[in-house]
Amino acid sequence: QVHVVESGGGLVQPGGSLRLSCAASGFTMDAYTIAWFRQAPGKEREGVSYIKNIDEKTYHADSVKGRFTISRDNSKKVVYLQMNDLKPDDTAVYYCAADPRTTEVRAGTPNYWGQGTQVTVSS
Repeated sequence: QVHVVESGGGLVQPGGSLRLSCAASGFTMDAYTIAWFRQAPGKEREGVSYIKNIDEKTYHADSVKGRFTISRDNSKKVVYLQMNDLKPDDTAVYYCAADPRTTEVRAGTPNYWGQGTQVTVSS
């Protein structure tokens, strides 16, 4: 059974950093595109970053480009989201998601989702 579990969220001051982890089980990780989405209170869910399965190319939303970096360690079955220079607007629940089809990830409809981890950026 496919599972993805997020960790690493917390409270951080503006300008600070956090690293989120997404641990995978039940599937061959390198065959899946893995993504991070986030949802802030009262806002729609948005795609933040993803890393592709075949060539490990990455995508980052304009709002986080230059500040967030997604990476994967297939041997450990973990995907990371390094978040630097955090801003209050980054406050949200962050979700890891997985799908073997990158098209589904781009559409915001990957098949497998974690429970989410809260990130709060506040002084």
